[in-house]
Amino acid sequence: MSRKKHETPLPWQHPKPEAEDPNAKRLVERLMASPVYRLAEEDTRFLKSDDTRGVRLELDYLKAELAMRELGVEHTVVVFGSARIKERATALEALAQAQELVQAHPRKKEYLRSLRHAERMVEMSRYYDDARAFGRKVGHSGTGPSDNRVMLMTGGGPGIMEAANRGAHDVGAKSIGLNIRLPHEQFPNPYISPELCFQFHYFAVRKLHFVMRAQALVAYPGGFGTLDELFEILTLIQTRKTHAIPVVLVGAEYWRRLIDFELLVEEGMIAEEDLEIFAVVEDAESAWEYIVNWHAKRRTHLYRVYVEGEKPRRGRV
Repeated sequence: MSRKKHETPLPWQHPKPEAEDPNAKRLVERLMASPVYRLAEEDTRFLKSDDTRGVRLELDYLKAELAMRELGVEHTVVVFGSARIKERATALEALAQAQELVQAHPRKKEYLRSLRHAERMVEMSRYYDDARAFGRKVGHSGTGPSDNRVMLMTGGGPGIMEAANRGAHDVGAKSIGLNIRLPHEQFPNPYISPELCFQFHYFAVRKLHFVMRAQALVAYPGGFGTLDELFEILTLIQTRKTHAIPVVLVGAEYWRRLIDFELLVEEGMIAEEDLEIFAVVEDAESAWEYIVNWHAKRRTHLYRVYVEGEKPRRGRV
């Protein structure tokens, strides 16, 4: 039996009549315009207050978590690296400009310094191509590009991050970008899948998502951000706060010049076995081989999905 529609107005559906109080309408409008009267979810001033930081942390986490869960993302291969490394053609253009400035002003130290940096960036551009090749390997894995169970994840920016996302995009595979809101304007790289391009407010929540599904970490040459993420993972594995995963540093010359890991052992700062937490390799091919062998040795679920092409279970993507 259908319920009869309620046609009689309820008492609170109309403000107090002006006939009863000429000031009533003005007073009610003032109340409804007050920020305190707004719904909490619509009150941005309240949501951005210090007291609601815990709620914002939860929302920052939950939005990305639910989106990845909905798409069936179970595992990720995370790629870190410098945002400053450019494609070779772009690096060569910057070098030509630097050379012109030095020719016009041969005694200016800042132009000479810029020339040295530009020359170095041309050399470093090989890592852009290599990271792109690695992204293609991740995109080709599993049962094909439409298999979302294992997916490439980056920090969402330019440089190495762009290259890795671009490699997945080359083969028609989805990939994830975890951008972070900064005080200055920035843009995500164009090769992230739109439904997996996130923007975080909190670095801590972003780092949590880097770790939560990670089944491999690949670090290309980079600066503070790359080192921050790398040592976060190494510390978590060393302290056994997270399960071990293959950690690969691509670019042996760069990493051995940058960090003397053996010195840390010699000085007693880390145990010799801590050097087994990661591997240093030359290129994407070696990085991929190391990851596959690491998982093959342990017969992990990731190996069965990536290499053996295990089909998704019923009801799973």
